[in-house]
Amino acid sequence: MVKLKEILKITSLPVLFASLCCLSPIVLLLFGFGTVGYLASLTDILYGQYKWLFRSFGLILLAISLIMYFRKKKICTVDQVKKRRNEIINTVLIVLISAVLFYIVWLYVILHYWGVFLNLWS
Repeated sequence: MVKLKEILKITSLPVLFASLCCLSPIVLLLFGFGTVGYLASLTDILYGQYKWLFRSFGLILLAISLIMYFRKKKICTVDQVKKRRNEIINTVLIVLISAVLFYIVWLYVILHYWGVFLNLWS
Protein backbone atom coordinates (compact mmCIF):
# COMPACT_ATOMS: atom_id res chain seq x y z
CA MET A 1 0.00 0.00 0.00
CA VAL A 2 1.17 3.51 -0.75
CA LYS A 3 2.16 5.54 2.30
CA LEU A 4 1.21 9.16 2.83
CA LYS A 5 4.87 10.21 2.58
CA GLU A 6 5.15 8.55 -0.85
CA ILE A 7 1.91 10.16 -2.01
CA LEU A 8 3.25 13.58 -1.04
CA LYS A 9 6.50 12.89 -2.90
CA ILE A 10 4.64 11.86 -6.03
CA THR A 11 2.03 14.65 -6.03
CA SER A 12 3.74 17.72 -4.58
CA LEU A 13 5.68 18.87 -7.63
CA PRO A 14 2.87 18.28 -10.15
CA VAL A 15 0.37 20.14 -7.93
CA LEU A 16 2.82 23.01 -7.52
CA PHE A 17 3.32 23.32 -11.29
CA ALA A 18 -0.41 22.99 -11.98
CA SER A 19 -1.10 25.92 -9.66
CA LEU A 20 1.55 28.26 -11.10
CA CYS A 21 -1.18 30.31 -12.75
CA CYS A 22 -2.07 31.71 -9.33
CA LEU A 23 1.15 31.06 -7.41
CA SER A 24 3.48 33.01 -9.71
CA PRO A 25 1.76 36.42 -9.23
CA ILE A 26 1.88 35.92 -5.45
CA VAL A 27 5.59 35.10 -5.57
CA LEU A 28 6.30 38.02 -7.90
CA LEU A 29 4.44 40.37 -5.58
CA LEU A 30 6.24 39.10 -2.49
CA PHE A 31 9.61 39.67 -4.19
CA GLY A 32 8.52 43.14 -5.36
CA PHE A 33 8.63 42.47 -9.10
CA GLY A 34 5.30 44.12 -9.88
CA THR A 35 2.42 46.16 -8.63
CA VAL A 36 -0.79 44.74 -7.25
CA GLY A 37 -2.80 45.98 -10.24
CA TYR A 38 -0.46 44.49 -12.82
CA LEU A 39 -0.20 41.15 -11.03
CA ALA A 40 -3.96 40.99 -10.50
CA SER A 41 -4.46 41.38 -14.25
CA LEU A 42 -1.72 38.80 -14.86
CA THR A 43 -3.60 36.39 -12.61
CA ASP A 44 -6.80 37.01 -14.57
CA ILE A 45 -5.01 36.24 -17.83
CA LEU A 46 -3.12 33.19 -16.58
CA TYR A 47 -6.06 31.66 -14.76
CA GLY A 48 -8.69 32.72 -17.26
CA GLN A 49 -7.06 31.78 -20.56
CA TYR A 50 -4.22 29.42 -19.69
CA LYS A 51 -5.44 27.37 -16.72
CA TRP A 52 -5.88 24.26 -18.88
CA LEU A 53 -2.28 24.55 -20.02
CA PHE A 54 -1.07 24.61 -16.41
CA ARG A 55 -3.38 21.76 -15.44
CA SER A 56 -2.26 19.68 -18.43
CA PHE A 57 1.37 20.27 -17.54
CA GLY A 58 0.64 19.20 -13.96
CA LEU A 59 -1.07 16.04 -15.19
CA ILE A 60 1.90 15.20 -17.43
CA LEU A 61 4.24 15.72 -14.46
CA LEU A 62 2.03 13.47 -12.35
CA ALA A 63 2.29 10.72 -14.97
CA ILE A 64 6.07 11.12 -15.08
CA SER A 65 6.20 10.99 -11.27
CA LEU A 66 4.19 7.77 -11.27
CA ILE A 67 6.44 6.21 -13.90
CA MET A 68 9.52 7.14 -11.87
CA TYR A 69 7.87 5.72 -8.73
CA PHE A 70 7.14 2.40 -10.41
CA ARG A 71 10.64 2.25 -11.93
CA LYS A 72 12.06 2.80 -8.46
CA LYS A 73 9.97 -0.13 -7.20
CA LYS A 74 11.49 -2.24 -10.01
CA ILE A 75 8.32 -2.52 -12.09
CA CYS A 76 9.91 -2.14 -15.50
CA THR A 77 8.71 -4.93 -17.78
CA VAL A 78 5.31 -5.89 -19.09
CA ASP A 79 5.45 -9.17 -17.16
CA GLN A 80 6.02 -7.32 -13.90
CA VAL A 81 3.15 -4.99 -14.72
CA LYS A 82 0.87 -7.98 -15.36
CA LYS A 83 1.89 -9.62 -12.09
CA ARG A 84 1.38 -6.46 -10.04
CA ARG A 85 -1.60 -5.09 -11.95
CA ASN A 86 -3.85 -4.59 -8.91
CA GLU A 87 -1.14 -2.78 -6.98
CA ILE A 88 -0.48 -0.48 -9.95
CA ILE A 89 -4.17 0.30 -10.48
CA ASN A 90 -4.71 0.99 -6.77
CA THR A 91 -1.63 3.19 -6.57
CA VAL A 92 -2.61 5.19 -9.65
CA LEU A 93 -6.14 5.74 -8.35
CA ILE A 94 -4.97 6.75 -4.87
CA VAL A 95 -2.37 9.13 -6.27
CA LEU A 96 -4.79 10.65 -8.79
CA ILE A 97 -7.50 11.24 -6.18
CA SER A 98 -4.94 12.62 -3.73
CA ALA A 99 -3.46 14.94 -6.36
CA VAL A 100 -6.89 16.33 -7.24
CA LEU A 101 -7.71 16.89 -3.56
CA PHE A 102 -4.32 18.51 -2.88
CA TYR A 103 -4.75 20.72 -5.96
CA ILE A 104 -8.20 21.87 -4.84
CA VAL A 105 -7.06 22.63 -1.29
CA TRP A 106 -3.83 24.31 -2.42
CA LEU A 107 -5.33 26.43 -5.20
CA TYR A 108 -8.83 27.23 -3.99
CA VAL A 109 -8.14 27.54 -0.26
CA ILE A 110 -4.51 28.33 0.53
CA LEU A 111 -3.53 30.38 -2.52
CA HIS A 112 -6.92 32.09 -2.60
CA TYR A 113 -6.55 33.39 0.94
CA TRP A 114 -2.96 34.45 0.31
CA GLY A 115 -4.17 36.40 -2.72
CA VAL A 116 -6.99 38.01 -0.74
CA PHE A 117 -4.54 38.90 2.04
CA LEU A 118 -2.20 40.54 -0.50
CA ASN A 119 -5.14 42.31 -2.26
CA LEU A 120 -4.48 40.54 -5.56
CA TRP A 121 -8.07 39.39 -5.78
CA SER A 122 -11.13 39.51 -3.60
